[in-house]
Amino acid sequence: MSDLRDVSASSATTSGQRESLSAGIALQLAHRLNRPVGAVDRARARLHLLDWLACVVAGSVEPGAAEPRRLAALEGAGPCRVIRGASCGPQAAALANGPAGALLEMDDVDRRGLLHPGPVVFPAVLAAADAAGVVDGVQILDAAVRGYEAMIRVGRAVGPGHASRFHVTATCGGFGAAAGAASVLGLDALQTAWALGNAGQQAFGLWQVRHEPVFTKALHDGRAAANGLAAAFLARDGYAGPLGIFEGPHGFFHGLCPDGAPEAMLDGGEAWAIHEVSFKPHAACRHAHAAIDAVLELRERVARRALQRLRIGVYGDALTFCDRPSPHTPGEAKFSLQHAAAVAWLHGDADLSRFTLEAIADPAVSVLRGRVELFRDSGCDDRYPAHFGAVAEAVLDDGAVLRVEAPDALGDPEKPMDAAALIAKAHALFAWGGMTHGDAEALVSAALSLGEEASMADVWACAPSEAKGE
Repeated sequence: MSDLRDVSASSATTSGQRESLSAGIALQLAHRLNRPVGAVDRARARLHLLDWLACVVAGSVEPGAAEPRRLAALEGAGPCRVIRGASCGPQAAALANGPAGALLEMDDVDRRGLLHPGPVVFPAVLAAADAAGVVDGVQILDAAVRGYEAMIRVGRAVGPGHASRFHVTATCGGFGAAAGAASVLGLDALQTAWALGNAGQQAFGLWQVRHEPVFTKALHDGRAAANGLAAAFLARDGYAGPLGIFEGPHGFFHGLCPDGAPEAMLDGGEAWAIHEVSFKPHAACRHAHAAIDAVLELRERVARRALQRLRIGVYGDALTFCDRPSPHTPGEAKFSLQHAAAVAWLHGDADLSRFTLEAIADPAVSVLRGRVELFRDSGCDDRYPAHFGAVAEAVLDDGAVLRVEAPDALGDPEKPMDAAALIAKAHALFAWGGMTHGDAEALVSAALSLGEEASMADVWACAPSEAKGE
């Protein structure tokens, strides 16, 4: 009974107690999240919405996407939309939409946090909006900006010890989902802090998924979205969460982050972190992108001269995640620097078609994969994770060696993709997901005008769904 009395008491926190708890990191972060979002920030959020929609539409036809949709359908009908699925309740919708946006490894990424906000924050924000009857685009975009902010601030503070053991998108995603959903629901700072607290209590995401051919890594996104979403709805109804979740003696950082710095979550200025998030032009793990860019530039320089072998220099984490000389599945190929370099050299791109079973089995690709050598480059190591760089060297048959450095990957803030490139990427993904060009154009237009000419209802009307027979 004492536990029940404690929860009841904390849920009825007085104004005096609110003041005494104001020094806690969760409450300080919640106050920061509640600051105004501007027009420029919303414009950026529209690009991330479009990017997420493209990833989830394309991912929804991939292996590993249908099972979460079927699980969501078991929960019964509800107000929340699922891409290519039946409408259902909010947690089920978040769980179903999350994996599809991550399966193709083209989701957006924050380099410093080593996490992917889009496929966690948007499923939570949109499910919360559907459940609460919110269609106003400005409110939804503001919520996305705040969700990105919370997830990124936590992810940048957890430290390398945490990132080596846990999937940071999973462990920190719940905070982003909670913050985004809290914004949709109009929660005050204390309620938002409660939501962050209960989201943190559900943190999870072991890296064992890296070592086996399973889809669980993508499932992490859906589960983080659903957990954070639930925490926000509970907080709305007065269900308190631990306000010391970050710095407490048995909190998130003490439990999971051996070299983390929770106070770092409060560092930085007033600019929203969403502007520092990178987009991914290539259909591979982000750790392979700078290498792909370097190989593509090297390919142009070499022209028709005969290649003996390729040497790829990267930072340590790129080797940890992507040293895979003989991939057997599309998922393994996306985490293979050898495969990514080979297809980039042979075909001049690293789009989705280069990571299929057919591409993996291509004899020419297989031969060149075997002639790709990886090494750890000290310069790349020194700049990581602020910069995801790589170097590529072509050793030619005549003995010449040509070298290209890519200190940043295309899509990073230092090498941004413009709106036209992002729209082109979206069209390629929509086509992969089976949409006609006309339907894709309508969805692009609705996403990029959300909060102006379009509401979220307009966006959903353009997206594939079970009700439309897609």
